[in-house]
Amino acid sequence: MTPEALRRLLDYHYWARDRLLDAVERLTPDQFRRDLGNSFGSVRDTLVHMVSAEWAWCSRWEGEHPSGHLEVTDFGTVQDIRSRWATEEARVRRYVDRLGPDGINRVLGYAHFNGAPLESVFWQMLQHVVNHATFHRGQVTTMLRQLGVRSPRSQDMIVFYRDVRR
Repeated sequence: MTPEALRRLLDYHYWARDRLLDAVERLTPDQFRRDLGNSFGSVRDTLVHMVSAEWAWCSRWEGEHPSGHLEVTDFGTVQDIRSRWATEEARVRRYVDRLGPDGINRVLGYAHFNGAPLESVFWQMLQHVVNHATFHRGQVTTMLRQLGVRSPRSQDMIVFYRDVRR
């Protein structure tokens, strides 16, 4: 794994996030918060979980030990989520840029929410963050279909690579 490969993975991650949030902006406030019986209930709750997970991982990389997720009730609108996620994106990108080629292979210790000590290789944790978001973007896409809203533009990685090549 290289720093450039991780940066490209982040480029994909945030490109796909933006496509999803663009589609979510078409929801009414009721649709945004409606419990659809999914892992985190509503579109809002799922999106907050996604940005919260990213916040928690970056906090761990920076030596902090969060004991829980961000509060769903702190995010009333899609714009609230988009704004917080832009802050987290800048934070993650700064962290990756500071690591350099040797840093991405470092094993980092951190604490699980329950306090259990864990450790992982940095680049594997970052891949996990992107993969985790991919899973939940699929859930949100399904919820949009359940709500009768047009699906987001393709979030496929190959489409991202084609867009970048153009």
